[in-house]
Amino acid sequence: MNKAFTKESDGDDDDDDLGALPPIPTGSKNYITPQGYQRLRDELFALIDTERPQIVEIVHWAASNGDRSENGDYLYGKKRLREIDRRIRFLTKRLEIAEVVDPAVHAGSDQVFFGATVTYVEDDGTERSVTIMGIDEANSAQGEVSWISPVARALLKARVGDEVALQTPGGVRMLEVVEVRYPDD
Repeated sequence: MNKAFTKESDGDDDDDDLGALPPIPTGSKNYITPQGYQRLRDELFALIDTERPQIVEIVHWAASNGDRSENGDYLYGKKRLREIDRRIRFLTKRLEIAEVVDPAVHAGSDQVFFGATVTYVEDDGTERSVTIMGIDEANSAQGEVSWISPVARALLKARVGDEVALQTPGGVRMLEVVEVRYPDD
């Protein structure tokens, strides 16, 4: 086959975007809180309504200046447009398959479900609190873990006072559930 007719990949495929987020397990739903869903929607609409049109305008202006091969505004603008379009595709796909779950429906329960803030004590006496969130919204810096994370899977369906086993690379650790909280309506 002639080399002219082969497709070169420049890393802009649909599925290479944002390897920072884990894939959704096969056969699972993309659970997300109402607030997380709204944040993703807001980001999508900001990209579509504000940021993309601004970059298109810059690229149009830069293209009208002549030589595009050494035009930094043009080259950067085209690159940024590809990034924005990739993020728009990603957000659109994630929002289409999102299953919005309001954790407030479990308020008052002592059992761990999606959206719970769980305080537990490790077998070495360390106390930690985590909030079980959706894949697209969990932020470990804020004490949020994805519902597919090992600690969340170990804690799900446990009740206050239960001990659960957490598989770690260093062996099995026991976690005792001390408190379960849910956001109010």
